[in-house]
Amino acid sequence: MNVLLVAIGGGLGAVARYLLGVWVKDNTKQRTIPTAMLSVNLLGAFGLGLFFHFMYGEIPEHAYEQRPYLIFGIGFFGAFTTFSTFSIEAVTLMQKQKWGPFFTYLLLTIGGSILFFSLGLIIF
Repeated sequence: MNVLLVAIGGGLGAVARYLLGVWVKDNTKQRTIPTAMLSVNLLGAFGLGLFFHFMYGEIPEHAYEQRPYLIFGIGFFGAFTTFSTFSIEAVTLMQKQKWGPFFTYLLLTIGGSILFFSLGLIIF
């Protein structure tokens, strides 16, 4: 049953990530850093923080045993955010020796995700 819950949430999260990524690409000018996945990852971090805030009021220790976390925390937000695509885009910038955009992308994605998650967790 738990695997099914994760799969349902993951399917919805993956579709949401795709649709938001396409929308950002279609509605923004081409930038030196990958704005579509940056937007997805920051929004996903913020959403996960909000989820923890409203569902638990904190980061719970034993969330793996709870259905809401399986559906939303692991499933939806796990599939919505994308460390693998971030890695591909970062390595591509590195291979092209675009060092400014590379370090900017790393800082904004990693630092921004931590900041946005924290904001979502404490904002209300």
